[in-house]
Amino acid sequence: MNDSKKLASLIDHTLLRKDATEPEFEKLCQEAIQQGFKTVCVEAQWLPFVTQKLKGSSVMPIAVVCFPEGTASTTEKIEKTRAAVKAGAQEIDMVLNRDFLKARKYGDVLQDIRGVVEAAGKAPVKVILETSELNHEEKAIACALSKIAGAAFVKTSTGFSKSGATVEDIRLMRQVVGPEMGVKASGGVRSQEDAIKMVAAGASRLGTSASVAIVTGSQGQTSY
Repeated sequence: MNDSKKLASLIDHTLLRKDATEPEFEKLCQEAIQQGFKTVCVEAQWLPFVTQKLKGSSVMPIAVVCFPEGTASTTEKIEKTRAAVKAGAQEIDMVLNRDFLKARKYGDVLQDIRGVVEAAGKAPVKVILETSELNHEEKAIACALSKIAGAAFVKTSTGFSKSGATVEDIRLMRQVVGPEMGVKASGGVRSQEDAIKMVAAGASRLGTSASVAIVTGSQGQTSY
């Protein structure tokens, strides 16, 4: 895939820095509309602002919940998911509880994801694995549990850990979840070349703050 419009249609245009300002979010929304990105991904507190800015466009406002740690209680994740959907989020990106996963508390992992999926209602849920923190077996198990729990996507990274998406991880995730689920490459996707490699490996969505650089083929130096 090398068509810029097709790439744009797969991009979650992302701004998740804690110190980001209102003008930056306004620019984020303008860029998303101009370039035809799939969504704008923000912390839930910015949903009212971006929802208003995106009104009348085809770009969806989406939100992360309990980000980037993922260790909040399932009850808190459910409450924040409901609040985010009420505030306008059309998709939810949640963070896997890796403490549960590493302790092999698979029932708790399943309950945690399923709780968010049910709370989100019609809004599809992406489960962020933070692949750089997991071994091969843990990645595969996390993908399988996400699928069983009813998530719509598995996602590589928050963008705030030691590394982001890799082609190898995308291939593994796609292999485990099959064609029925989405796979989102995020973290470290900064160029058109990166994006094309991820899509070729099986990614059906791209999470990045270098979105404009990707679709224009320019060099992007941006951060979540």
